[in-house]
Amino acid sequence: MTQNLDFKRNTAMGLDLGWINHLTVNRAAADRRAASLANRRTVKKEYQAAWLVRAIECIDLTTLSGDDTPGRVERLCRKAMRPLRSDLMQALGLDNLTTGAVCVYHEMIKPAGEILQGRLPIAAVSTAFPAGLSSLETKLREIQLSVAAGATEIDIVITRQHVLTGNWQALYDEMVAYRQACGDAHVKAILATGELVTLDNVAKASWVCMMAGADFIKTSTGKEGVNATIPVSLTMVRAIRDYYERTGFQVGYKPAGGVSTAKAALQYLTVMKEELGNEWLQPHLFRIGASSLLTDIERQLEHYVTGSYSAVHRHAQP
Repeated sequence: MTQNLDFKRNTAMGLDLGWINHLTVNRAAADRRAASLANRRTVKKEYQAAWLVRAIECIDLTTLSGDDTPGRVERLCRKAMRPLRSDLMQALGLDNLTTGAVCVYHEMIKPAGEILQGRLPIAAVSTAFPAGLSSLETKLREIQLSVAAGATEIDIVITRQHVLTGNWQALYDEMVAYRQACGDAHVKAILATGELVTLDNVAKASWVCMMAGADFIKTSTGKEGVNATIPVSLTMVRAIRDYYERTGFQVGYKPAGGVSTAKAALQYLTVMKEELGNEWLQPHLFRIGASSLLTDIERQLEHYVTGSYSAVHRHAQP
């Protein structure tokens, strides 16, 4: 997909505590809106196929396991560069389809780079992922090493205690330091929303990270008990919308953790379209962090092409 070459990265605007302290979220209204999205009829036939292709283009194809090996990462990268079988590509009239990026641990940046050769972005999780409880100096050095190794995107985790104690200045200063350490690499701020307790905290953390220069805000590490949800997503994308109206900077959004079905992907695409518009349905502003999602999307597209579903084991696993 052609990227917007005129896109301007977010820059730190300064922390506005007056704005942060007055932010509130109507939980009941967010739940009602989420329920309405879940219960509506989904798109069908060729429209669904087109939406699922767009979802593929926005996937950060991910492996973040303790038993990751260069061989597994090679399979991941080759799947990212060729996410659908050739017969499905031909039937759908597609020529050059890839995922949005691959996402790996620091140690897997080099093997990923050897396969991708600059053809796709490499996102590296960083800052003591997933808990984020190392020293700031250690976390900044980790970012610098990942950028030097070839990562073009850095997925950082915020220090959750700053949110839970309302220390917004500390969170802002931390995020500014992360952004500076990333240099030209884009930075995604992982809020770990399942550990932030309230939607008010989610909204405030989203705003603080954007004020500090985050290029993306991301729901989860995928390692928490609760990861991406629609009410959380509504809270975060509405913060993005309000931030854009106030500053003119477009910040991206990345749900992650538990987004494993084509139906779920379509729900998140719907949230983006209805809350932010078609402009946000592009890889430089929307990603889905996932490992198994691509398999289900491929099965759904095969059903669209052939009229029948195939067994999961017939599809190459990332």
